[in-house]
Amino acid sequence: MKESAKYVKIVEWSDEDQCYVGSAPGLVYGGCHGVDEKQVFNELCDIVEEAIQIYKAEKKPLPPATACLDYANKLQSVV
Repeated sequence: MKESAKYVKIVEWSDEDQCYVGSAPGLVYGGCHGVDEKQVFNELCDIVEEAIQIYKAEKKPLPPATACLDYANKLQSVV
């Protein structure tokens, strides 16, 4: 498993921005955006990989993993 798989990647439509917005909570601040959902997800995956490499290059510990925290079921209970 790639180290980047340990981090949740979210792509969602923004009515305000009229585009898809990608984020990786807990790992990177900000994210990416665009009109093609798949392209935004692919760009977000690249950003997550780059962030991990930066942490390692700076010899900083990676933030705690955010994947496998059952976000899907938690979000369903909110809706």
